Parts: sequence; C-alpha cells; structure tokens
Amino acid sequence: MSAAFNTLLYKELLRFWKVAFQTVLAPVITALLYLLIFSHVLSSHVQVYPGVSYTQFLVPGLVMMSVLQNAFANSSSSLIQSKITGNIVFVLLPPLSYAEFFLAYLAAAIVRGLVVGLGVLLVTLWFAPLRVEHPLWVAVFALLSAGVLGGLGIIAGIWAEKFDQLAAFQNFLIMPLTFLSGVFYSIHSLPDFWHRVSQWNPVFYMIDGFRYGFFGAADVAPEKSLLVAGACFMAISGLTLALLKRGYKLRH
Repeated sequence: MSAAFNTLLYKELLRFWKVAFQTVLAPVITALLYLLIFSHVLSSHVQVYPGVSYTQFLVPGLVMMSVLQNAFANSSSSLIQSKITGNIVFVLLPPLSYAEFFLAYLAAAIVRGLVVGLGVLLVTLWFAPLRVEHPLWVAVFALLSAGVLGGLGIIAGIWAEKFDQLAAFQNFLIMPLTFLSGVFYSIHSLPDFWHRVSQWNPVFYMIDGFRYGFFGAADVAPEKSLLVAGACFMAISGLTLALLKRGYKLRH
C-alpha cells in the first residue's frame, strides 16, 4: 500500500480515537443499559436455546449490534463531514487509487466497530459469563459484518449531501435492520409471518452466525448465515468501488 493510503488510514483511526469518550465509551454504556433493561423485562417471556439464559443470549446480539452501528457511523460520518466542510479535496488530491480510498475508510470502520464490540463484550461479561464454542466463527462474522456496514457507511457518506440525509439513511434503514434482526429475541419465538419476514433481513444472519460462535446453536445453519453475509459484503464492496471509480458526488 502507498504512503497516501497509510496516511489516510491513520487519519481515520485517529479521528475516532481522539474522541473515544463519544465514539467508544458512549456506545458501550448504551449497550449496557439495553442489557440491564431487556434482560429484566424479557427474561421470562423469550424462549432461547437450551441451557442458555436470556441474559447470556442477549450479550452476543448487543455486541454485534454495536459493531454494526459503529462501523457504519465511522465511515459515513467521516465522509459527510469532509464533504460539508470541503476538506474532502485534500483526500482526493493525493495519488490515491479508489481501491486504496475504499480500503482505508473500510479498515478504520472495521477497527472502530471491533473496538466498541470488544468493549461491550468485556463490560457485559460481568453480568453474563459466556463460553465460546467456536472462536473462529466469532472472529469471521465480526470482521465480515463490520465490513458490510463499513462499506454501507461509505455508500451513505458518498450519497448524502447533508446530515439530514445521512440521519434518514440511518434511521430508516440501519436502525430497523439492526433492531429487527434477532438481537433481543430468537426468531423462533415470533409469529409465523414475522418469522418469515426476519429471514429476509441480512443483518439477522450476521447476528445469528455470530451468536452461533458462542453457543454452538443458532436459528439457521451457520453456513447459510456465512453465505448471506459474504454475498452482502461482495455486493456492497462492488457497488462502493464502482461509485468511487466514477467519482460519484465526490468529483465534480
């Protein structure tokens, strides 16, 4: 990779780490509040896997939700801020290929997502000790899913021209996909109609596959979840690279 790539990646990593109280600690506290509230309210109403308490079931879902939301937020907010303030020109001027541009933003988004996810996991383990049946599945789904939402964040940042548009993208797409993906429940506890609807949500497969790595049990086969997550990553990466190659809404 070129020096320009290394510089851009360092800039993106430093950007969120300099305000870690807001970008890392705040999401960890939010996830902890979700755990305390939902485990208290739903523990006796939601069916989970045999030998797994609801609080234990909830932890991987909250970890993955935090990974996804923060990976998306990192790349999307960075791009929209650069476009609005006009300093995007300093990113476009160096001899940086569109692939390196993509990889730098994607890598930073993945790092932020994983850092927040690890923070959530460490804090919530105090309340619900977990076993990890398949560590490799945990790592693969964490990386792949952070990549999917990091890439989607790049697309949102390229498309949006103001913060209102980015907020709409997040509120009407990202939030529903993550909250209605089995974070707080097993889809087997849903009525038949919503059970079928959930199977059309790609985020469900990311969370379900990630949860399989902890418990060795899942609502669908982990191989199917991996296939869906991998297909989403390839599709979003291809679209993002195509937009960057065209200079869509970046080069006028």
